[in-house]
Amino acid sequence: MAKFQKSSEKDYASFLKYYDGFPKEGINFVDIMPLLQDKALMKEITKDLGQLCGTPNVAAPEARGFLFAAPLLTSCRKIKCIVPLRKKGKLPYAEGDLVNVEIMKEYGSDIINYRLSDIAACKVNHLRRTINLTFFDDVLATGGTAKGIVESLNSQTVVIDGKTYKVKVTDMVFLVELKDLGGRKLLEDIAPVKSLIVQ
Repeated sequence: MAKFQKSSEKDYASFLKYYDGFPKEGINFVDIMPLLQDKALMKEITKDLGQLCGTPNVAAPEARGFLFAAPLLTSCRKIKCIVPLRKKGKLPYAEGDLVNVEIMKEYGSDIINYRLSDIAACKVNHLRRTINLTFFDDVLATGGTAKGIVESLNSQTVVIDGKTYKVKVTDMVFLVELKDLGGRKLLEDIAPVKSLIVQ
């Protein structure tokens, strides 16, 4: 693999790999793992992703979303909190804390969990009584995962020190967008969509 050379024209897409028919026939899998094989490349991508995020709080699903969201905490000054979105059975929880979201992916349905207590740990907007979130994921394909999660997040309220705050996803950020699959069109009525790499 060629080493990343920083320039005004960042060709991140050239580092991606594609696997046709994975995990099943009809799916063209986008492999983002090569982006983790070059320190300078990863540092630059993390910086650019941070600039796309419009809020100090980032909600990211496992597993690949974690890989790029977590570094934002140390590399991007404005990012203050990461809300983990995990597969069913992966989050310990107190009664009333766990939220289940059924999502439709390109190759079937799945259940995603998040905790209201993790959202309550976020930086809040006291004036507007909101907790603003940026939803981040690695790949935008058909948009089913993002739509299900974001609609669920937008339906929540949390109580902090006796005050109620509305949860609001104000933007959605993706590492890679597969434009031919139409995910952006599905999501744009919910919140602005921003992608670092568009294929």
